Amino acid sequence: MFNSLSDRLTSTFKNLRGKGRLSEADVDATIREIRRALLDADVALPVVRTFTGNVRERALSSEVSAALNPGQQVVKIVNDELVSILGGQTRRLQFAKRPPTVIMLAGLQGAGKTTLAGKLAHWLKSEGHRPMLVAADLQRPNAVNQLQIVGERAGAYTYAPEPGNGVGDPVKVATDAIGVAKSKLHDVVIVDTAGRLGIDEVLMQQAADIRAAVNPDEVLFVIDAMIGQDAVQTAEAFLEGVDFTGVVLSKLDGDSRGGAALSVAQVTGKPIMFASTGEGMKDFEQFHPDRMADRILDMGDILTLIEQAEKTFDQEQTQKLAKKVQAGEDFDLNDFLTQMAAVKKMGSLKKMIGMMPGMSQYKEQLEAFDEREIDRVEAIVKSMTPQERTNPKILNGSRRARIAKGSGTTVTQVNQLMERFAAAQKMMRQMGKGGGMPGMGGQPGGAPGMGGMPGMGGLPGAPGGRGPSRKKKGKKGKAAGKSGNPAKRAEQEKLAQLKREGKEPTPTGSAFGNLGLDKDEDIDLSKLPKGFGGIFGKD
Repeated sequence: MFNSLSDRLTSTFKNLRGKGRLSEADVDATIREIRRALLDADVALPVVRTFTGNVRERALSSEVSAALNPGQQVVKIVNDELVSILGGQTRRLQFAKRPPTVIMLAGLQGAGKTTLAGKLAHWLKSEGHRPMLVAADLQRPNAVNQLQIVGERAGAYTYAPEPGNGVGDPVKVATDAIGVAKSKLHDVVIVDTAGRLGIDEVLMQQAADIRAAVNPDEVLFVIDAMIGQDAVQTAEAFLEGVDFTGVVLSKLDGDSRGGAALSVAQVTGKPIMFASTGEGMKDFEQFHPDRMADRILDMGDILTLIEQAEKTFDQEQTQKLAKKVQAGEDFDLNDFLTQMAAVKKMGSLKKMIGMMPGMSQYKEQLEAFDEREIDRVEAIVKSMTPQERTNPKILNGSRRARIAKGSGTTVTQVNQLMERFAAAQKMMRQMGKGGGMPGMGGQPGGAPGMGGMPGMGGLPGAPGGRGPSRKKKGKKGKAAGKSGNPAKRAEQEKLAQLKREGKEPTPTGSAFGNLGLDKDEDIDLSKLPKGFGGIFGKD
C-alpha cells in the first residue's frame, strides 16, 4: 500500500547523500517534496502540516548541523516523526482481570468487520486464548451466516441465537453472550456489530446501546485503509458516537495510497492496534508504529520476519539441523524439504522478501516472481528416491531425466536446482566451520538473488539473480568432438581414461551415458571435466 509514498521519500533522500552540510534551501526543498508525497498519499492536511513543521524545525537545528552525516540524520528525523504520527508506541490489548474480556467491533459497512472478527479470533487462539464470536449484526443479509463460516475457519465458537436478516435484538444477543461465554469457559468475547453504507444516527445509537449493555474492555474501530481523506471524518464521527479505544486497519494490502493509516491515529488520538494484510486468516498482525515507519522508508521489517519464523519453524527440527551442520554433516535434500515446508507455512514469499531492507528497488522483479516456484522445487525433490535425497551425488543423466518426467519439469530445471543446492551445501559447511554465510554481501540477509536458497534462483534482474536463461558461450580451448551434454561428456572422458589405462570397456547402450552406477557406486569426481563437479557439491 505504501509503495508510492516509499518510492517518493526514498527518491527525495537520495538528493541529500554525500552532502557534508545542509543549507536552509536544501532543507526547504526536501520538506517540499515530503509535503507533496504525503498529500499525494491522501494524508490529512492538518497531519501533513504538523509533520512537515516538526521535521523542518528539527532539520534546521543543531542535531543536523553537528551530525557527521546530515543526510542520514534527516532520514532519522523523518523516521521519528512517522513513528509519532502512527501512534508512537505499540498498543496491546488490555485483558479483563476477571474473564471474559469483551471486545466490540464498530465501523462502516464494507470495512471488513466480520472477516476481521474471525482473524482476530484466530490470532487470539494462537496466543493461547479461547475466543468466542458473537453475531450481533442482525440487519445485513447473511451477516450471521458469514460470521459462522468465518468462525469455523478460525476454529472459534460462534454464538448466533438469532437468524438475522432484520430479525432479533442485537443488544439482547450481546448481553446474553457474556453469560454463555462464562458457562463455556471462553476468556475472550468478540462482538460483531452492524454497519451502514454511511454514518447515521440509527447506527450510532445501536452501537452506543450495545456498548452500554456489555461494557466492553476494548472497542475497536475497523476502518478501510483505502478510503483516503474520508477516513478522518469517519473516525471523528465514530469517536464521538462510540468512543472507541483503538483502531484496526483492514485491507492494508491494497494498492491505494494509504493516507488513512497515517492520519487516523494523529487526528483521533487513539492508537492503531492491528492491521489486516491479506485475505487469509493468518494475514493479520499486531501494529507496530516503528516497524511500519521502517517499511515506509524502505528500511525493512526484520523483527516481524523473525517473529513469523519463530512461530512457523519447529524448534526441535531447527536445533537438530544446527547440530548436524556443526558436526560437519552435509545438508541433504531431506533437510531442504523440511525447510521449504516451513517457508511455505510462513505465507507469501513476496511479502517475506519485501520485508528485507532496500527491496523497493527490486519492486518490479518481486512482482514478476512466481510463487509457484516453491511448488515446482518441492515436486522435483519429492520425485527423488530416499537414497537420491540423502546422496545427491548419484544423480546421473538418466536419474535426472526420470525426476524431471516425474515432477513435470525439465532436465534443465532439475540441473539448476542441483547447482543451487550445491551452493547451499557449501554455505552450510562454511557456517559449520564458523565462517559465516558466503555470498551475503549487499543487502542484509542476502535478499537480492536469494542465491543461497535452492530453488530460489534469484529475482530476475536483481544482483545475484539468474534472470532469463541464456546460452553459455563455449569455453576457449574446448576439444573438438566432445559432447555438449554433461553426462555424455563425462562418459567420453571415462572411456578415454580407460583406454589410456589399457582397459577396454563393454558398451552399455545407455541413451544418457552410463557412469558405472549400476551398483550405486559414487561418481569418481576427479575424472569429470573441469567445473562439472560443482553440480555435485564439489569445487
